Amino acid sequence: MRITLAILFFSLWLIPSHVCAQKIDAQQRTEEIVSSLNKSRYQLKEKRGVRKEKYRSVRSEPITKKNIADYSGQYEVPSLGYNLEIKVTNGGNIEATGYEPKNGDAQQGRKFTLRNAKIEGALLTATKVYDDGSKEKFEGVFIDQMNIEGVSPQQIERRDTTFGLAVVDVRVKTASGVNLDRLFYQRR
Repeated sequence: MRITLAILFFSLWLIPSHVCAQKIDAQQRTEEIVSSLNKSRYQLKEKRGVRKEKYRSVRSEPITKKNIADYSGQYEVPSLGYNLEIKVTNGGNIEATGYEPKNGDAQQGRKFTLRNAKIEGALLTATKVYDDGSKEKFEGVFIDQMNIEGVSPQQIERRDTTFGLAVVDVRVKTASGVNLDRLFYQRR
């Protein structure tokens, strides 16, 4: 009887620690991704006594929804031709399909499906599977992206907030030849 109780207690003790470790890992990864997205720039130019200042900041905040079905919707990367449709079923299963252009050409591209997708907090992880069978890792965070512009950090002229999915560790070459390592899919 004592051995059975000891085994039961030990197994119950292990389960919560494993679940807790997964949540901490997802939270830590979310914070890493979000911090890599934040940036700010302040420029001050003086020429012939004329002073010109410019400030721009992009700040991201992870958005965790109580009901993961609220993440369902159409997402796109404006002007690059990338799109993603996420559907969360009543059972909590995540179905997602998308399209990405090839080398910035929206006419040539490929479709993909996200497999084994899961959402932990604001973190979405999956395997991206293309129509030809090739696969790659897919990882992103649902965020509110705040674009702030003004003369200085103290004198803000414009502030916009957009909800979407920030995807990292991508290799994208735009039509103009610019290489990107992250994309921001805005919700339509």
